[in-house]
Amino acid sequence: MTTVLIVDDQPLQRFGFRMLLESQEDLSVAGEAGSGAEAVRLAAELRPDVALMDIRMPGVDGIEATRRIVASGGRTRVLILTTFDLDEYAYAGLRAGASGFLLKDALPEEVLSGVRAVASGDAVVAPRLTRRLLDAYAQHLPPVPGAAPAPDPRLATLTEREREILTVIGRGWTNTEIAERFHLAESTVKTHVGRILAKTGSRDRVQAVILAYDTRLVRPS
Repeated sequence: MTTVLIVDDQPLQRFGFRMLLESQEDLSVAGEAGSGAEAVRLAAELRPDVALMDIRMPGVDGIEATRRIVASGGRTRVLILTTFDLDEYAYAGLRAGASGFLLKDALPEEVLSGVRAVASGDAVVAPRLTRRLLDAYAQHLPPVPGAAPAPDPRLATLTEREREILTVIGRGWTNTEIAERFHLAESTVKTHVGRILAKTGSRDRVQAVILAYDTRLVRPS
């Protein structure tokens, strides 16, 4: 059973999410929070698998609440769900440690799939935001001087194949696309991805994408 904390300052929105989640046999609502501060407190108290997080809330907003929840080192992963199709929110949320970002106009099955994916350690980003998000992130990177940067220690233990796979993860490729490109079984790709996350200390796939940009395995297009 996957437990979910619903975080939204609108009672009607929380009710709708509760109805959706409780219609599924494998999902249950651990609690509800109407503010970011309450979300941080309940995440520590209830230890849900996933926090379904709104961004725009009075006081502590969803970005700051996400940062605090992730920084606590607890088990809770954050899936941001918002009406605001703005790159700066997605960028800030994922940098704060969120494992996913969906829009509130997503279909019910997309929200459910997102919750399950995040709970299992995967990551999810609204498809129409993905490429824009990566390009926006790249613009925040400091310029590289003429000399080659020192090798990043987070990449030192990766095999050549794992570096190749991390590179295409950074380009937004799915496991299916990676399997087809490298002529691998999808289960093998999943094994490689799991090892990459473990070796680099990446919390999930989104953090691996950020690592690929940070280490210049992937450069702005």
